[in-house]
Amino acid sequence: MEEVDIGRDFNRKTILVVDDEESIVDLLVYHLQKEGYDTLQAYDGVTAVEMALKEKPDLILLDVMLPKMDGISVCKRIRYSLNVPILMISAKDTELDKVVGLEMGADDYITKPFQHREVMARIKANLRKAELVAQAELKSENSENEGNIITVGDLTLDLKKVEARVKGEIVDLTIKEFEVLKYLATQPGEVVTRETLLKKVWGYDDYVGAIRTVDVTVNRIRDKIEKDKANPKILVTKRGVGYYVIGDKQ
Repeated sequence: MEEVDIGRDFNRKTILVVDDEESIVDLLVYHLQKEGYDTLQAYDGVTAVEMALKEKPDLILLDVMLPKMDGISVCKRIRYSLNVPILMISAKDTELDKVVGLEMGADDYITKPFQHREVMARIKANLRKAELVAQAELKSENSENEGNIITVGDLTLDLKKVEARVKGEIVDLTIKEFEVLKYLATQPGEVVTRETLLKKVWGYDDYVGAIRTVDVTVNRIRDKIEKDKANPKILVTKRGVGYYVIGDKQ
């Protein structure tokens, strides 16, 4: 494997790679640097948290099974201070694992063994989405408050505060959950496919292996905004097609 310069350039995006298997870290670092990213490495959970808070990377690749502190706890700790894309990597591939990861604030979930091309594609998509969100937030700061409010039935979204309310009560959503709900709420009553959500919210052009990510995220949103998930009144599934937010006249 050829030697790659590991010096950090602050004009480039920096990725923190966290895994206790040195061979996996080395492989990911190699491909990341070939793609033009700067990299940071950590091999346990405690070091990962310390490095993330100190260096403030642009994205984190985070293994679930780590010594000293597991990846789920690391994700939760980092989320208290940083709004940075976190991609969980795990040998586990159950829906429960994905739900827990996304609940703790992860933006995506990749299972081992993985193809490096898939990882690079997801990194690019999440970085691109983070930049778009940052630009939208900056733009909203300079706009009138009225234009930052979306109201559909009992649901109200404050785009400036990134805040959701149902019947006036604040709902605690992750950034990704808020973005999904916002996209659907801007077109109430219109069914949006999972593929469209992956492209517009996650920024994916390649949907292979990622469809379940949408389902898990929507499921978590329903847990928080619906009184009865079996009979949703806000976020509805169109079986075999996708999802939509119920409009005022429906």
